[in-house]
Amino acid sequence: MITPRQHRDVAPRARKVRILATLGPASSTPEMIERLFKAGADAFRINMSHGAQAEKVELIKSIRALEKSLGRPTTILADLQGPKLRVGKFSDGAARLETGQKFILDRDPSPGSGKRVCLPHKEIFEALEVGARLLLDDGKLVLRVERMSETKITTHVEVGGMLSDNKGLNVPDVVVPMAALTEKDLSDLSFALEQGVDWIALSFVQRPEDLADARRLIGGKAALLAKIEKPAALARLEEIIELADAVMVARGDLGVELPPEAVPPAQKRIVETARRFGRPVVVATQMLESMIKAPTPTRAEVSDVATAIYDGADAVMLSAESAAGDWPIESVAMMDRIAINVESDPAYAARVHFTETRPDPTTADALSEAAFDIVRTVSAKCIICFTESGSTARRIARERPLVPILVLTPKLATARRLGLLWGVHAVSTRDVSSFEEMVAKSKRMALRHGIAGGGDRVIMMAGVPFGTPGSTNVLHVVRLTGQELKGR
Repeated sequence: MITPRQHRDVAPRARKVRILATLGPASSTPEMIERLFKAGADAFRINMSHGAQAEKVELIKSIRALEKSLGRPTTILADLQGPKLRVGKFSDGAARLETGQKFILDRDPSPGSGKRVCLPHKEIFEALEVGARLLLDDGKLVLRVERMSETKITTHVEVGGMLSDNKGLNVPDVVVPMAALTEKDLSDLSFALEQGVDWIALSFVQRPEDLADARRLIGGKAALLAKIEKPAALARLEEIIELADAVMVARGDLGVELPPEAVPPAQKRIVETARRFGRPVVVATQMLESMIKAPTPTRAEVSDVATAIYDGADAVMLSAESAAGDWPIESVAMMDRIAINVESDPAYAARVHFTETRPDPTTADALSEAAFDIVRTVSAKCIICFTESGSTARRIARERPLVPILVLTPKLATARRLGLLWGVHAVSTRDVSSFEEMVAKSKRMALRHGIAGGGDRVIMMAGVPFGTPGSTNVLHVVRLTGQELKGR
């Protein structure tokens, strides 16, 4: 178990939404990781697209050392790269494509020109249809398919520009028959699981089958997050969310493959659907983009972060801002301040509950909904739940109660995974074996972590018999005296 050394280190955040910070060259030392945490980072993303696995070992060691020194479970997400579709090289390193001209993509590996270039992905040749779009260099250039064969794609250049060696290619209009896991991803996945990361983020998700393959390989050693970044995934969103443990609104690639004006409605739809299914949802990419170089964000960026929080996202993510920017600590601190101010807005409660989350016909869901109502009726200060798998915490968080959710679990792995969950303060502690022990421990922990004080009411939820996953069937309300910590 993790034992708290100092009370201030394990006190819950002053906000419910979580902050996921990406680590990179600007934030790779133990000192910087600790500063990010103290500025407000609740979880850390390790981007497997960049750097060697050996470098990631040191990052993970630093996070786990911080966890031990602070006495607070800390969450690590490993983000797999996924397939990267790219064109080949040009004889001069680049070529200009003029709007209106013909341009050919073929299987010939020789250097390209202003008329043709190699496209080394046979799967694209198998999937494309006449009329489909090809987006090059993050959508800066747009081609439309006119004719095609097994070895040649003839296109019309709708939006021209300079195209250089190995630029990326997006195919938004068709499902590409490629597995979401490449050989590199398989290696990175095995490595991440060996290192004990808590979450695996899967890129290039197009269909539910992609998640099934990844889950089989993960084998329960980590939780699975599906990145929604392709129109094909939006077409089967509910199926994908149902199979995932969490989802991410990956607005970078999604913004390339969709028109920019279509991204905000897609974001709201993903957040709303994930909340209805009770899955944590992360909003990511370009949230405070200008803070890569500037010490303050634009007002539009602040509004963007605030919108995600008002919509009820579980977490908001920093990418290059914390990984490679000039102001990583300031970026996390700014996101923390935005969240605190949004959640302090008197209108926040109504807005965050705009999405209707109807309970499933289960005892656990019925009790979670009841706990939400009891909080308001008796002004309870927190909801305390005992869980092994984390499912009870997820059910409670889905209701978005405007009080902290103190989660007590005997499994450190569960406590770590809950770092992406809205409103949760997870503690790894010894299990209880009786109702009386549950009540006594709940009181002690609420006081010890500064969540409630003498005279306050708290709500407890657990399953009897204790230690049986998925058996939540007890809801109990008690009042603290403030004396419970004496003689412990």
